Amino acid sequence: MSTEVRTERIGGTLLITIDRPKARNAVNAAVAAGLAEALDTLEADPGLRAGVLTGADGTFSAGMDLKAALNGESPEIPGRGFGGLTEAALTKPLIAAVEGWAMGGGFELALGCDLIVAAEDARFGLPEVKRGLVAAGGGVIRLPKRIPHHLAMELLLTGEPVTGRRAGELGLANRVVPAGDAAGVALQLAEGLAANAPLALAAVKKIVRAADGVPDADAFAAQREEMGPLMASADVREGMTAFAERRAPKWTGR
Repeated sequence: MSTEVRTERIGGTLLITIDRPKARNAVNAAVAAGLAEALDTLEADPGLRAGVLTGADGTFSAGMDLKAALNGESPEIPGRGFGGLTEAALTKPLIAAVEGWAMGGGFELALGCDLIVAAEDARFGLPEVKRGLVAAGGGVIRLPKRIPHHLAMELLLTGEPVTGRRAGELGLANRVVPAGDAAGVALQLAEGLAANAPLALAAVKKIVRAADGVPDADAFAAQREEMGPLMASADVREGMTAFAERRAPKWTGR
């Protein structure tokens, strides 16, 4: 594992921390490689059911390391996008725990997660236009799908940030919490997700991706492809049996 990215297993959750506090956790090649490796660990380990992504020392991420980029470093992983995350097709839930700044690519990393927990004084922004760039790590694609069009365009065209509290009002954040509490609340959310059937969680994510921007008929066709194997799984039988027997299910992922 890259020294710029730390991981900690907490129950069935993998806590992933970008650890470059002197650079405000900006993403360089080492961070991208470390995040990709951490996400591979999350995906490969059947004992891990969810992940939480955060940054060290009260900052989520300042985005792309511009100095490293000028020196020829790429913050992208081929096929996986910025930070090894923004274009990755993960099967397990990933929650962003945002303290401090989530700027540019940092905001895009959060948008690449399934849920966002934000400290009320966090700052979310896409300032790329102020540097002659666009938010090409998913910002211009995902943000207009998450919040009303004109509000998304305001953030994208002005490059001005909003607080975590405002992100909650816009529907960008699932939880808005006091400063310092984001990781703890995200871990609680992850624990709740981890109690659900892993095959069902993966199917939800795959269906949501397949249904994005396509006609309903195509979306339902994609859903049927997922539902066949899911309904034949041992976990579906276990879920029904556990309900009938009034006990907690014991998922096997099969």
